[in-house]
Amino acid sequence: MTISGDSPPSSSLPSSTSQPQPDPPSPTKKIPIEEITFSRYRSSEEPVLLPAIRSLISADLSEPYSIYVYRYFLYQWGDLCFLASHNGALIGVIIAKLEPHRGGPLRGYIAMLAVRSQYRGIGIATVLVSKAIDAMIERGADEVALETEVTNTPAMKLYERLGFLRSKRLYRYYLSGNSAYRLILYLKEPQGHGHAHGHEYSGKGSEEAGLR
Repeated sequence: MTISGDSPPSSSLPSSTSQPQPDPPSPTKKIPIEEITFSRYRSSEEPVLLPAIRSLISADLSEPYSIYVYRYFLYQWGDLCFLASHNGALIGVIIAKLEPHRGGPLRGYIAMLAVRSQYRGIGIATVLVSKAIDAMIERGADEVALETEVTNTPAMKLYERLGFLRSKRLYRYYLSGNSAYRLILYLKEPQGHGHAHGHEYSGKGSEEAGLR
């Protein structure tokens, strides 16, 4: 994921010195999703949560991010960040934002989505995305956008199952040289279209992209 058009501000805030949560043990079988705890990010717990979030996302990330990128999102839109935990350890996270797009629609943007590899395939990513979208709807979002690598078939299936549409192909979008699709979920009737594209949450089916 590249944060296209975003310039996270330089921050003088000190980096957290707290140790991240330990990695959870690898389960020998699929964990029922009922055993997963979902919660909203709490800024009061940043010293513990931020290192754990960075560790989780960096494991699958195609491009490195500084701590200031995370703070750019979490300080302004922490209420759009949701966490998945198992036995007290962080195993999934989604980070997003919501702001007017070029003076037009109020657009949500899914910046980062990660699920620890041994926990994929049980619906965690679907729940995280759905919770973020619900939170955006509560704040009046008109649409939600994101980018995902064209080769990330599991991610494409996940988002398209939730109602996202392919908007455009972005050639050599990532630093690795890989191209991306921009996907958009219309929550209200978009300008110039005769009908609205609603979103659906199945929470079921095949999963699952670790990171967009």
